[in-house]
Amino acid sequence: MADPGIRDYDYLVTGGAGFIGSHLCERLLSSGASVMVLDDLSTGSMSNLVNCVSNRSFGFTEGSVCNEGLVSDIAAMCRSVIHLAAAVGVENIIRQPVETIEVNVRGTENVLRAAGRKRMRTFIASTSEVYGKGEAVPFSEEGDLVFGPTSRSRWSYACSKTIDEFLALAYSKDRGLPVTIGRLFNTVGPRQTGRYGMVLPRFIAQAAAGRPITVYGDGRQTRCFSLVDEVVSCIIALLATDRSIGLAVNIGSTQEISILDLAATVKARTGSVSEIRIVPYDEAYPKDFEDMQRRVPDVRRLKELTGMAPCAGIEEIIDRILASGIPQA
Repeated sequence: MADPGIRDYDYLVTGGAGFIGSHLCERLLSSGASVMVLDDLSTGSMSNLVNCVSNRSFGFTEGSVCNEGLVSDIAAMCRSVIHLAAAVGVENIIRQPVETIEVNVRGTENVLRAAGRKRMRTFIASTSEVYGKGEAVPFSEEGDLVFGPTSRSRWSYACSKTIDEFLALAYSKDRGLPVTIGRLFNTVGPRQTGRYGMVLPRFIAQAAAGRPITVYGDGRQTRCFSLVDEVVSCIIALLATDRSIGLAVNIGSTQEISILDLAATVKARTGSVSEIRIVPYDEAYPKDFEDMQRRVPDVRRLKELTGMAPCAGIEEIIDRILASGIPQA
């Protein structure tokens, strides 16, 4: 699906057919940039790219970031890379730990190796999960990372993304790769599916269908939700400044809400008659599942580098999602 006339794309976006990636591709194309996507469509979908495929500055290659030769060939056609491809969703991570580790670590290694050959401007998407069980809220990029035991697969995702960060920073220090790491905190918005355990689209789909809104755990755990449009703006701004090179940067809202309050807010905004049902972790997930109680970013570094941070309120976010259509459960 690549335009044969384009031999030098401005951006390679891995995982570009996913939720965040598709919004990012639309924004880049609207700015006049050319974009090549590499995606194996395991969790992404071509339907997410419906607004991109007709653009002559857009190219798509179906394939995995675990294919080193393919990544190398595609990267050779591009000037910079935004690496979003990764294992997605708590449910997938718990039930497919081998794939989680391999995709995250091997895929990122392949991208960094390919980018390193040309010293391409590179963005590596990481996650708030790397803070593990830490309690020093709000989480600072220079704070300690605290994980649970290796016997609990819940932490394999956090550890694999931490390895990604170490590897990216090693490429920066040892090989001069101009790389920036973005730690994303619960990005949400239109086109996100609840199929892989994402809580907000799952709540909205349940409420819209009149089914029980199922809150896992006791509901007192808190999260900060960031509108995808604002997250995309932050990613682009971080790539645009050399001051972010060699740094990990939190990208997220600081507006904290409990999952129980989130369920109540979804119920109110949708006008649903659904009951809110508490489901203990041992019924929702395999034995010994662990979760973070709070997950709040310190965004001072992000603001210093870009002058911005996600700030949309949860009611606005829910309304934006509803206006785009009910998410898939």
